[in-house]
Amino acid sequence: MPFSNMSMVQLSRYLHLPEEQVRKLVDRGLIPSRRVNGELLISKDEVHRWLERRIGVSDENELARVERALDGSIPAGEFEESIVISSLFPAGSIMIPLEAKTRDSAIRSMVQIAMGTGLLWDEAAMIDAVKEREELHSTALDNGVAFLHPRRPAAGILGDTFLSLGISVNGIPFGGSGKLTDIFFLICSMNDRIHLRILARLSRILSTQNFLLSLRETQNEEEALSLIRSSEESIVS
Repeated sequence: MPFSNMSMVQLSRYLHLPEEQVRKLVDRGLIPSRRVNGELLISKDEVHRWLERRIGVSDENELARVERALDGSIPAGEFEESIVISSLFPAGSIMIPLEAKTRDSAIRSMVQIAMGTGLLWDEAAMIDAVKEREELHSTALDNGVAFLHPRRPAAGILGDTFLSLGISVNGIPFGGSGKLTDIFFLICSMNDRIHLRILARLSRILSTQNFLLSLRETQNEEEALSLIRSSEESIVS
């Protein structure tokens, strides 16, 4: 997706929010903007970063609203399939336990899992891209989950959009909060909007009651995928 700018009206429509509410977000600096020839413009890239941060700290109701907004942002005439998280895990994309003890070894291991699916074509490029994203701001959350991904979608080295999952036994010092991270999702998406739609749906699944506790108790790929599938069905039924 090329870098592009939006006006306040376009941003309001894109986010499915009242223009007054969007203006407050921009005025407070939560969504960066700039003036070009007197017109206030907002970078779509910055909007996606703001949405990414927002998704990570929202509750179920807010996540559902964000997901509806993202689904509604698909341009007229374009088609994107519905996001079904359980269908985005190719065979061999889940490793339990994940053998890693450091941040860098966790990233390498997750990318190697992705390579094994045949849908990622450049291991070194993905490792570098994920590390670059983590240097900007850790994707690790306080609940012990990290959403690994490149700063920008890496369509050029992907066969398709897919996910991989690794669960560490003891947890790894991964983010800056001092808490350990033991559940790692690697999101490999073809464009920004698909990435955000996946992130919103994944976050909704993680917020379902006892999901993370149950996920940590799974012993293999089949059990983990079955849990993800049943939890996803519970929120979309």
